[in-house]
Amino acid sequence: MIIYKTNVRHQLTNLEMQLIGFDVESGKIRNTNGRIALVDVKGNEAASWSFASMLLHWNRKHNQACYVPSLSETGNERQYKYGNKIILGTGTDFQLFLGQMACGNIYYDPGIKMENIETKPKIKKRSQFRIKSQFLPNLYKVNEIIDTNL
Repeated sequence: MIIYKTNVRHQLTNLEMQLIGFDVESGKIRNTNGRIALVDVKGNEAASWSFASMLLHWNRKHNQACYVPSLSETGNERQYKYGNKIILGTGTDFQLFLGQMACGNIYYDPGIKMENIETKPKIKKRSQFRIKSQFLPNLYKVNEIIDTNL
């Protein structure tokens, strides 16, 4: 599995994820052309995501979010179990996202999604930035855990 964490060079790809234009000390964006980038040893950017486009997406999609814990089991068929304690997060800020990325709690998971493998395979890039559920409260100003069994 290939995942990228900030300021860690990946052994297989020799790429390092960097936050260009983000000041870790203050937790502020210091460059209007700032970006998240995968950079090789010579400083060439293999891929990048501008803070401007990420900020718009993040605030629109994640300002009010509900996270449902789940487990998957693989046997003959993949089965899912969903937990009863959901996490509600409100009041996010993209700089909170970058702060969690800077300390290694958010990582980049490049991936490919394949559909219709039996008939007409369709490949879709499915790269995502991920965070473990224990760090979700760090992304929101207000967090609430709701037990749906009550």
